[in-house]
Amino acid sequence: MAHYINSILEFLSQLGYFGIALGLMIEIIPSEIVLGYGGYMISQGHLGFPGAVIAGTIGGTIAQLFLYWAGYYGGRPFLEKYGKYVLIKKSHIDIAENWFNKYGAGVIFSARFIPVVRHAISIPAGIAKMSAAKFTLYTVAAVLPWTILFLYLGQTLGSNWSHIKEKAHPFVVPFIIAALVIGAIYFLIKKTKKTTD
Repeated sequence: MAHYINSILEFLSQLGYFGIALGLMIEIIPSEIVLGYGGYMISQGHLGFPGAVIAGTIGGTIAQLFLYWAGYYGGRPFLEKYGKYVLIKKSHIDIAENWFNKYGAGVIFSARFIPVVRHAISIPAGIAKMSAAKFTLYTVAAVLPWTILFLYLGQTLGSNWSHIKEKAHPFVVPFIIAALVIGAIYFLIKKTKKTTD
């Protein structure tokens, strides 16, 4: 498995910034690993940090737009049938749909930092016909700091970039807490607004 991942990463590295965007778009390797390797490429002088951040943000956002449009046009039956090809299970859709129905559009931002729900949350947003502009805004707002964090960690680790997951843990937990707090504030504001209308 490690050899398979390394082969893909080496191929993507030959594509430069586009390789980072493509790796995140097709998502056959977790985004943390693609970005961690991108950070390693920065440490070797093959890429610049700003360009890698832009490429990572574009790739990560497009990956979520694919799922959004699949939900928008294909609906739940389409995704239950074909979601397995992009590693989306029915249980992932169930959880994401419950979160979206309970907390509303703001969960598009906060759920990006939570495993399992992170990718699937785009699906109910599409099914609910959420505004594409609002969806994209919330997605970019979450993808950008995630991209910066893992590129920075990969750059800092250098040749030890493959240990990115364990090194990232102390940083990711505060991200999750902050995202949940922001999501809770958004939910309370929306709830208060509904009761006063």
